[in-house]
Amino acid sequence: MKTQSKLYFYFTLSAVLLVIIAVLALNTGVYDFGGTSPFRILWQFIKGDPGLSLSDKYVIWDVRAARIIMAILIGSMLSVSGTGLQGLFKNPLATGDLIGLTSGATLLAAIAIVLGGHFKEYLPEMVQFSLVSFSAFLGAFLSMMLVYRISTSGGKTNVVMMLLTGVAITAIGFSITGFLIYISKDEQLRDLTFWNLGSLAAATWTKNIVLTVVMIISYIILLPQGKALNAMMLGEKDAQHLGINVERLKKQIIIITALMVGTCVAFAGTIGFVGLIVPYILRLLFKSDYAFILPLSAVCGSILLLTADTFSRSIVEPSELPIGILTALMGGPIFIAILVKYKRAL
Repeated sequence: MKTQSKLYFYFTLSAVLLVIIAVLALNTGVYDFGGTSPFRILWQFIKGDPGLSLSDKYVIWDVRAARIIMAILIGSMLSVSGTGLQGLFKNPLATGDLIGLTSGATLLAAIAIVLGGHFKEYLPEMVQFSLVSFSAFLGAFLSMMLVYRISTSGGKTNVVMMLLTGVAITAIGFSITGFLIYISKDEQLRDLTFWNLGSLAAATWTKNIVLTVVMIISYIILLPQGKALNAMMLGEKDAQHLGINVERLKKQIIIITALMVGTCVAFAGTIGFVGLIVPYILRLLFKSDYAFILPLSAVCGSILLLTADTFSRSIVEPSELPIGILTALMGGPIFIAILVKYKRAL
């Protein structure tokens, strides 16, 4: 089977699986529709049935459907960002949460939540409206630049330095966030807890529109870079000889990754390990061909996060388990497996 045909086959198969999981997710929940199928309620809403009750309409469209779409979008972007970073750093441990990207985004989002009221009025109106989102993106971008500057020398990235820098950023972010929690008010404390544990409960269609725009822009730039990332696996000098503009590629991946991670953190808080789990599994199945695993990770990330979110809503009904806890439970063993494999390789 040719590579292109193989990609189409697995991409279609993954998309079908995603649709099946989305259908199951739509049917999962404690709300009683009075014996009527949730799919029938959704169809009535789409048709504009005037007899549909406001509570049924709200639950099926503004709660469940919006949450499912957000899980698909965020899971996809977190997975692709992790895959892109691993290709750039040539290491399976390079993900947004492990190298401090998520921590940086969370830190600046927390500062905006707790201290934003003191300086918000001095900012342009457009920035005021999306202060937390803008702060999360800026935090992710600054963290990415710091990690890259410290861990890269002479065009080569030191993996140990990269991970240690991530640990340092995470420690600093944790300490400052802890101080912000200490001085925060009750409403701010609830928001900060939301960021730290990660949740899709605050999903809205407005946020989904923003996520969709960010995803489309990011994927237009990032997804075609699979062959360039394959060339980067040979080394930067060899990639340059093959006609790859290495510096431009680095800047694109850094900015796009910061944009995706920052936006995801701004809307859903800290959801770790998605960018580690999906690329690792795909690499086991299809080797390190980024022209193949980069687009495929876009769908598989959605599958992973939507599955985790469906479980988080149903394990402790009627309460909800923060999704960041589930992804960390799944990602921890895989992280250890990567470390063991990396140790053997050394």
